[in-house]
Amino acid sequence: MSRAGGEGTVPFLIRNLSIPYTSGEEAALEAASRMLARALGRGNVPRIRELRVFRRSVDARKKPDVRLVYTVYARAECLRDRAVRDLAGNRDVTLFEEHPLTVPHGVRPMQGRPLIVGCGPAGLFAALMLAEAGMKPILLERGDDAERRAEAVGRFLSAGLLDPSSNIQFGAGGAGMFSDGKLMTRIGDPLCGYVLRRFAEFGAGDSVLTEAKPHVGTDVLSGVVDRICRHLTGLGCELRFRCTVTGLLSRTDGSGSSTVYAVRTGDGDIPCGAVVLAIGHSARDTCAALRRDGMEAVCKPFSVGVRIEHLQSKINEAAYGSAASAAAACGAAGADLRLPPAEYAVSRKETAGTAGEEPRGVYSFCMCPGGEVIAAASEEGGVVTNGMSRSKRDGKNANAALAVSVRPSDYGSTVDGAIAFQRNLEQAAFRLGGGDYRAPAQTVGSFLRTGKNDPGAVQPTYRGGAVTLCDLHELLPPFVSGLLSEGIRAFDRQLPGFADPSAVLTGAETRTSSPWRLPRWADGVATGFSNVYPAGEGAGYAGGITSAAVDGVNAAMKILSIYRVTD
Repeated sequence: MSRAGGEGTVPFLIRNLSIPYTSGEEAALEAASRMLARALGRGNVPRIRELRVFRRSVDARKKPDVRLVYTVYARAECLRDRAVRDLAGNRDVTLFEEHPLTVPHGVRPMQGRPLIVGCGPAGLFAALMLAEAGMKPILLERGDDAERRAEAVGRFLSAGLLDPSSNIQFGAGGAGMFSDGKLMTRIGDPLCGYVLRRFAEFGAGDSVLTEAKPHVGTDVLSGVVDRICRHLTGLGCELRFRCTVTGLLSRTDGSGSSTVYAVRTGDGDIPCGAVVLAIGHSARDTCAALRRDGMEAVCKPFSVGVRIEHLQSKINEAAYGSAASAAAACGAAGADLRLPPAEYAVSRKETAGTAGEEPRGVYSFCMCPGGEVIAAASEEGGVVTNGMSRSKRDGKNANAALAVSVRPSDYGSTVDGAIAFQRNLEQAAFRLGGGDYRAPAQTVGSFLRTGKNDPGAVQPTYRGGAVTLCDLHELLPPFVSGLLSEGIRAFDRQLPGFADPSAVLTGAETRTSSPWRLPRWADGVATGFSNVYPAGEGAGYAGGITSAAVDGVNAAMKILSIYRVTD
């Protein structure tokens, strides 16, 4: 909701407006008007020309008095120097600093078209930036476009028919396509605003611009990705799906760096002038091919674990108290009167770490309110879990990853060792599940040895319930299962009901992040190369949709700062 008006005005942000969740946005806008008038002082009453919600979050610390906390953007007619003087030291009312995106313009001619490997957030946003600047990039993706990818995923979920090229991990939109579509990030880069605006522009909805924890949902995100791809095609970007990169062709220049002049693919060699490597965190074969052709890769810590499912209604009660049922009862009256499905984030460190090493952590990751556990395998003979929810988040269950830190010393401190650690766990899950992409599962009560392995109210959602009840202690390394047990008990003290015996654990969660990093210099160029730009999660520099998109934009900006647009 907003009230708009004219030009020649001063922008403000009015923060910390705590409003009962039943009051609606209009109450927040009225409170913002009053707060701005008080802040500016007598004799400088502002004539407000625009007023709109800038950010909104839920404050449930004092249940059942659940509040919505707003930040409101205002544009008002008043003297700027007086406004600045009167606002000195005011943390609730400040001038709004705008950060317009400035696209650089290099001068060096590029010897060929820019080429982007990977059609996830990093690759798509790198392509957007380059194409809209006048370059005509080539975008390569090993999987399918959005529509065909959805069909391939549907076949796997319904019949267990895995397509190793097009699945939950690979295809237009990347691994984030079949997730909750979370756009929240903690990186604090000014480009985050640009990324959110573009998502809204391509159909994600204006709520991604105002919610403190924005999300899109898989059902909406697929359309957003399809519209971005169509927009890129209209700008002269060439999208090639079902095209897997198998290597780099390069020559060494006088400085000792290699310049890539083409990439090898299953469809032949493709000439290029610069390369953005946005390969994603699961392209193990692509990483190996790049390493064979001189790309440096180093291992890094990652995490593994399981998915935990609770009834969403129980999570709501734990988060909101009695306000949860009141909010549900009045939800039909309008969005302003409805609390969102509750989310949680829990974490802890182990009580005693190994000598000389940091204590391990156990934490929730990618929490999906009202969602489902999704089958995320990309290799035959492996079971992988992830979480997914749709835009309305109206599923019966809540789910989240429960993950435990894995150190390089756990797998030999090599990239190959890291991949083998993940793969061995996935293949063990496949065997324990029965060898047909059913997932091994266990109730929390059974896992903690306090109850039976018999799901009750919480029915597993992985592939519509295609799970095999078993003992997950047989699957997980002892340090993982031990910390999971510790964590579940500790989290139950933070969020009552977390250790509900009927909650369900499903494994294995292995793709929380990339187990490798492709090192790059401060200018974004890969070490040992002059025109290769690793970006996103698969390069080890991002941890979610928004941060990966920002990294893709930065890679494109580096290219545009060096090279000029040519025919």
